[in-house]
Amino acid sequence: MSRTATRERKTKETEIRVTLDLDGTGESRVATGIGFFDHMLDALARHGGIDLEVDCRGDLHIDAHHTVEDVGIVIGGCVLDALGDKRGITRFADATVPLDEALVRAVVDVSGRPFLHFDLPLPPDQPRIGEFDASLSAEFWRAFATEARITLHLDGIRGDNAHHIVEATFKAAARALAAAVRIDPRRADVVPSTKGAL
Repeated sequence: MSRTATRERKTKETEIRVTLDLDGTGESRVATGIGFFDHMLDALARHGGIDLEVDCRGDLHIDAHHTVEDVGIVIGGCVLDALGDKRGITRFADATVPLDEALVRAVVDVSGRPFLHFDLPLPPDQPRIGEFDASLSAEFWRAFATEARITLHLDGIRGDNAHHIVEATFKAAARALAAAVRIDPRRADVVPSTKGAL
């Protein structure tokens, strides 16, 4: 069964189209107008084994906030659509990923209950990574978790460089998400919940 989805979102602030395949090979084509954010979305695709296309035109003359948040909304919505009734998924997963001195842990429950715990101490002397406000990382993950209806815990264990910390976050989340949505062949016809639905 194909686990793909496409969504579009158009507001006065952004115009976005996203297509993804949960069972892809990690290929991406991303254009948001924010170089570092494109790099992070490419990492999300590559390390999550997700084929991802993102085309976004946003009000970057104001700042990057609307673009980053709205892209999170649309990608999260695509994940929700692609999962369908979540039959056969592993559901729970975690990953801890280093990037040089940075170490970040991501824990995922594809629960149907949106929640984000975000404890990622960022160096106050490094508020920007290129044209990307480091604090927008939290906004992306909050929007993503809400729309995907997943529980997501992101914890920065250590790190001194904002670029390394944020990148390790995207890679850890990608690997945890990939493991959580993987089909468990032993229970491919079962929704992994005592409720019978997620």
